[in-house]
Amino acid sequence: MAKRGVRLVYGGGSIGIMGLLADAVIRAGGSVYGVIPGHLHETEIAHGGLEQLIVVDSMHARKQRMFELSDAFVALPGGIGTLDETVEIVTWRQLGLHDKPIFLLDDGGYWQPFLALIDHFIAEDFSRPAIRQLYQVVADVDHLMAALERAPPPGRRAQTERL
Repeated sequence: MAKRGVRLVYGGGSIGIMGLLADAVIRAGGSVYGVIPGHLHETEIAHGGLEQLIVVDSMHARKQRMFELSDAFVALPGGIGTLDETVEIVTWRQLGLHDKPIFLLDDGGYWQPFLALIDHFIAEDFSRPAIRQLYQVVADVDHLMAALERAPPPGRRAQTERL
C-alpha cells in the first residue's frame, strides 16, 4: 500500500489484523488514518503511531467518517464488526448513495459463506442477480492491488442500477 501510495483508513485500533496492517503500512512509510469512537478508544487500544487518529462519538459516526475518507473499500477476513461494515457499505452502494468500489479479499475462501448467502437471497427472490455487481471478489493481495489500480475514481463510474 505504501509503495503504491494507497492510504489506509481503518478503525484506529492497535490490536488484531488491522493493527498489524496499520503497523506494516507505517513501517513502509505509508499514510494511515484511524477513526475510533470514544467508547472504544481504550478497549481497542487506539493506535498511537497514525498520521491521523480521529475520535468520534459513535459507531455510526465512525462508519460515516471512514466512508467520507475512503475512495474504495476492502473487506478482509474478520468478525461480526467486519460483516456489519461490509453489508452496510454494499447496501449504501445498492441504494445509490455511492459508487466507490468494494472488494472482498477472499483469502483461502474466507468470504465463500457470505457469497453463498447472497446466492440464497437471489434464489429466494429477495435480491436480483445484479447485486453481485456491487462488489468484486479478489483472491489475494496482488489481485486486490491490481483491481484498485484499475478502478476509476469515485463519481466517474456508471450509475448503479437500483437493485
